[in-house]
Amino acid sequence: MDLRQLEYFVAVAEERNFTRAAERVHISQSGVSAQIRQLERELGAELFDRSGRAARLTVAGKAALEHARAALAAAEAVGQAVGEVTDVIRGRLTVGMVIGCTVTPLFDALARFHLAHPGVDVALVEDTSEQLAEGVRDGGVDLALIGSAGEPPDVLDSFTVISERLVAVVPHGHPLTGRDPVTLREVAGYPLVCMPRGTGLRGVLDQACAAQRLDPAIGLQASAPDAIADLAARGLGVGVLSESMAARYTDRLAARVIADIDIPALLALVWRGAHAPAVRELVAHCRRAFTRP
Repeated sequence: MDLRQLEYFVAVAEERNFTRAAERVHISQSGVSAQIRQLERELGAELFDRSGRAARLTVAGKAALEHARAALAAAEAVGQAVGEVTDVIRGRLTVGMVIGCTVTPLFDALARFHLAHPGVDVALVEDTSEQLAEGVRDGGVDLALIGSAGEPPDVLDSFTVISERLVAVVPHGHPLTGRDPVTLREVAGYPLVCMPRGTGLRGVLDQACAAQRLDPAIGLQASAPDAIADLAARGLGVGVLSESMAARYTDRLAARVIADIDIPALLALVWRGAHAPAVRELVAHCRRAFTRP
């Protein structure tokens, strides 16, 4: 057993696909498969169930995954420890970003981090906020920009970037434009166009509806604010966005604060401790990027 085999094993476990894992580690799929088979022979157990379309971990695979990650982290820590005393940071970081959220300060932080530490490979992945937070918790993601209802996950370190209200967006002339602000019950009287489950904004909406025992009709769902705005502008439902998102569409949509939703919609950076020098440095770059006027 060697570190390369463990790296391939973790890649397949996280990607749940041998082809994507091969692309991630930059070798052929047959090479990944051969190394995994060799590892399974050495361990005396199959690590993946290959009967379906996705590569799913077996019971043995689940038991091995945490230890494989720990072994890779320990090996990387050796290089990081030497790097700290020689002022050189190396390694690999996986940064997560919630789907449909293009946030320029994050890209600015990544660019400045890359200039300062070219020896660190940075991978950027997109997913729902729930999946990204889980990835940070289990070590598959080092730092993530997520949406959250109320507060970021309390088991993670965090830095809140934005905290704001939910608003209803409708075409000019819609009945709701005559009311400012509006109530959640008034908004729920129309089909809604909103984010899917697993996103911070949807979490706020669902919690608020549950508190008022409302069961609104979700007409359409979209992960990108632009898509929600376009659908709402065409009269396909009342869009639900955050205040800063809605501010981009004032030329064609009226935004009304939903007055009785007290839970703030947050955009936050989360990470699981900043023990690794690369994580500490990237967090520092992000803080500066997001607090810069």
